[in-house]
Amino acid sequence: MTDTLATGAARSDRERVLGRRRERVGPGGDPVAPGASEPRRQPEDGSGVVLDCGWGRLVFGQTFAEQVEVADVLRSEAVGARDICVYLRDPHVLVSRLPDELFIDPSLTYRLPLGEHRPAATESGEIPGLAVRPLRDAGDADAVNRIYARNGMVTAPVDVLVDNAGTDRFLHLVAEDATGEVVGTITGVDHVAVFGDPENGASLWCLTVDFNTAPPGTGQALLTALADRLDARGRAYVDLSVLAENSGAIRLYERLGFHRTGALCVKRKNPINERLFLPAMPAGYDELNPYAKIVADEAMRRGIRVEVTDPRWGELRLSIGGRTVHTRESLSELTSAVAMSRCDDKRVTRRILTEAGLSVPRGRTATGDADDLAFLADVGPVVVKPARGEQGNGITVGVRTPEALTAAVELARRFCPDVLIEELREGEDLRVVVIDHEVVAAAVRRPAQITGDGVHDVTELIERQSRRREAATGGESRIPIDDMTREVVAEAGHRMHDVLPEGQVLAVRRTANLHTGGTIHDVTAALHPAIAEACVTASRALDIPVTGLDLLVPAADRPEHVFIEANERPGLANHEPQPTAERFVDLLFPGTRAPRRLWSPAGAGGAA
Repeated sequence: MTDTLATGAARSDRERVLGRRRERVGPGGDPVAPGASEPRRQPEDGSGVVLDCGWGRLVFGQTFAEQVEVADVLRSEAVGARDICVYLRDPHVLVSRLPDELFIDPSLTYRLPLGEHRPAATESGEIPGLAVRPLRDAGDADAVNRIYARNGMVTAPVDVLVDNAGTDRFLHLVAEDATGEVVGTITGVDHVAVFGDPENGASLWCLTVDFNTAPPGTGQALLTALADRLDARGRAYVDLSVLAENSGAIRLYERLGFHRTGALCVKRKNPINERLFLPAMPAGYDELNPYAKIVADEAMRRGIRVEVTDPRWGELRLSIGGRTVHTRESLSELTSAVAMSRCDDKRVTRRILTEAGLSVPRGRTATGDADDLAFLADVGPVVVKPARGEQGNGITVGVRTPEALTAAVELARRFCPDVLIEELREGEDLRVVVIDHEVVAAAVRRPAQITGDGVHDVTELIERQSRRREAATGGESRIPIDDMTREVVAEAGHRMHDVLPEGQVLAVRRTANLHTGGTIHDVTAALHPAIAEACVTASRALDIPVTGLDLLVPAADRPEHVFIEANERPGLANHEPQPTAERFVDLLFPGTRAPRRLWSPAGAGGAA
């Protein structure tokens, strides 16, 4: 029932959830020894029903004779899992008896009637180029886990997902786009198949999509497909729960015909659920952008006090014991003014990296005379950009003629009087995040693109994709419809009012900047050791504790590369599920650090 279209899943505790075997704990909180019997098996008589979903267990409270039995089950929750007790009679009584262990989930339960009472709004959800089908194999399960992780959800063992999908108790569906990529997922549980539910009901869990790639309406299409299948089984209703604060998802469900019910969920107090039962967030928290919020979340998870000193600026004051550190997103007092200035001016960055023996494209400071034209004639196409600036402002890529060079320099000077002209090097745009001189994350960034549906024209597709990117990034990313966008579309042989054939992919920007709609794709595990070593060398040469290094590479798993620039305030939220926020807070407060493994050339990727 918990729905992550509704951002309802708590952020997973990476040290416990990713890459570690989950341990069961007994009633006293001690781990159950390997080989010991599980705390509860599926009963054959339909009483005391517990269903393993991989990310945690569903505990059907109405099937238990005594509340103490429910408490024992919840106490046996696996470390790193998220168990949920649903349909328990008088849940407030149980929680009042165990307030230090259990809590009432702050979610609302919604019900969609099926059969002859099913609302017409849920009877059609097809999207051109999108197919909804059952989860079939380990490849599908891996794709589902990637979506779970990207959306801050607890992942599940692949074999559990595949085995569950093969039973009649689960209806685990995935949404597949025209390229064959899995872009969304939903799980239904048939209560009749699980325990012979006399109410003939069902429930919906883990509805979520990849906000970078899923077309608008994917969530509704998944929901509709699940309702169709449950309807065909003759079920009377399907329930879901959604965080009470998620007004956007609630409006969608109510529009589709869902109505409120009185069912409540009980959960165990664990690190995954902390934000659901801890005291209210600090003043200004809701105004933070995703790049500051991810730092605040990780600090609060460790018991570090968070004060939001300037929400619009993303500025925080973090304190624990006698230590206080001010941050602005991933920039902190530990980054010196000298290190920051080295990254701020791209010419200085180039010089320092060159002196450190690292590779950078050929370049020069624009002088506005014949020397600029001679450089263009010598190296071929160039990139023109302000020597100081961020978010891709004033950058022109692919300048080939003297006239275009003059125009590009004039554009760049609107943002900075000093302008850099660089040789254009081909390759993928790679961002590597280095924290405390260790590689933590690497991702390939790709320019904004749209996919034709045979219905909407290019302008409409851009606007729709832009709205989706804006929603997925808290307003940080959108695709501008400006001269550059129109030029890129024209170079591809299209006009803004053309209707693209279904499935045709069209890039609409030259640069992969996330603020102009670019998307990011994790390649940490594939990063070549030579690139990782070069990035660590660069961070030490710049003497900066946290940096996002931009490179051009033929592929992340090959050694060839050139450095483009260094960023003193990289967006940590762009690299989930890699532990960027964890490593940043490790740097600020080493005493709160948990034991971990470091990135290694073998491809650990910094994950714990």
